[in-house]
Amino acid sequence: MTIEIGTTNECINTQYAPLAVLLAHYKQNQVLEPLSQVSIGMKSCDFKPQDKLAQVLVSILAGCPTLSEVNPKLKSEITLAQSCGWPRIADQSGLSRTLDALTLMNIEQLRRAVSQIWYPHSQTLRHDWRGYLWLDFDLSGLPCSKRAQASQKGYFSGKKTQLDGNWPVSVPLNTERRFGLSCIRAINIRFTVLNQPS
Repeated sequence: MTIEIGTTNECINTQYAPLAVLLAHYKQNQVLEPLSQVSIGMKSCDFKPQDKLAQVLVSILAGCPTLSEVNPKLKSEITLAQSCGWPRIADQSGLSRTLDALTLMNIEQLRRAVSQIWYPHSQTLRHDWRGYLWLDFDLSGLPCSKRAQASQKGYFSGKKTQLDGNWPVSVPLNTERRFGLSCIRAINIRFTVLNQPS
């Protein structure tokens, strides 16, 4: 089977077309087949537990930060589900129950299955270790608006505004700075009055 990408005039479509192509490639090459080695002891009505594990992976690849976003993002994506051979994506509660049913033995089986999936594709395992392995990390922060989606206040090393003479906290203890509506500098020496017995 050759995977072809093109446009269509049909009313049914998916906003996850690249992911659908990737999943069709996975199905064609049986990349997710090691997940069938995980034997979860739970009843399967519409989906096998191994299919639900694969759907958790699909939700991660679709950009769902939590399983609670599976229903709003992926529930209506019938075309995406059909590219993997499922009639639809399972409900988020069903996916959560499957993960809750994992025992320690199942987690070890899942570890082995995931290792079998990524092992043939690992570039690090094929690296010539007689030389260096260069890792390129870009840790520079990029400024964004406070109203940007999911923006948070972050830490910028060396980018903090330096304290100078205009900051009230940087004024020495024996001086007092007066601030007003104008930009006139006014420095007065603070006098300390001691209560001396008379």
